[in-house]
Amino acid sequence: MTFQWTAVAAFLYGEIGVILVLCVPFISPLRWQKIFMFPLWSKMAVFWNKMFLTIIVLLIVLFLDAIREVRKYSSVHVNEKAAHVNSSAFDHIQMKLFRSQRNLYLSGFSLFLWLVLRRTVTLLTQLAKEMASHAALETQVNDATEAAKKYMAENEKLQEALGGKGDGKKKESTDTTEEKLKEEVEHLKAELQKTSIAFHRAKTEAAAVKKQSEGLRREYDHLMKQFEQLQQSLNKAEDKKDL
Repeated sequence: MTFQWTAVAAFLYGEIGVILVLCVPFISPLRWQKIFMFPLWSKMAVFWNKMFLTIIVLLIVLFLDAIREVRKYSSVHVNEKAAHVNSSAFDHIQMKLFRSQRNLYLSGFSLFLWLVLRRTVTLLTQLAKEMASHAALETQVNDATEAAKKYMAENEKLQEALGGKGDGKKKESTDTTEEKLKEEVEHLKAELQKTSIAFHRAKTEAAAVKKQSEGLRREYDHLMKQFEQLQQSLNKAEDKKDL
């Protein structure tokens, strides 16, 4: 076996091993995604498309060459068999035909498994992303359900308190809670008013600073123009002295 077909056979065995590892059931797609996120793979991902297309082209060329060899030695095999030549030449042609068929199978299966490997990695990555998003959505739904149950329980308590259910102690407790709520609302209104006043002050101060900066910019432009005029007058005076 020549060097190129030895390399193709080793590549085919490597593809089979990688696909078998990727199909192991106890390794989840999320774990594969973590493995693919290693810095080494991220550096290789830049050249992944170029490497994929290069190997595809090489395998297609070898596959077509193997087809050509199979057709060549098949026709020679038929002609030698029909001519009834000596057995040594016939065995040599059979050996060549067997090698060309072997090379055809090696290149064909390597090309096929290379495409399968690319598709498997893509599907694992997509499945890992979908599983992560599904887990995040389940967490959000559970949190929203718990919050809704909590709010419903509080709403029922408030409805019972406002509807006058229970004994006098409950009424007193609802009165105290209503007073606390009113005090909290008043406090929040006062804080909101203070915040709005501070916001208006900051807005006016920002406008004043903006006007001041515009005045400084105009003054700077005016000074620059005067400086240019003085520079031009000095240059003219120096030119007259040189004359």
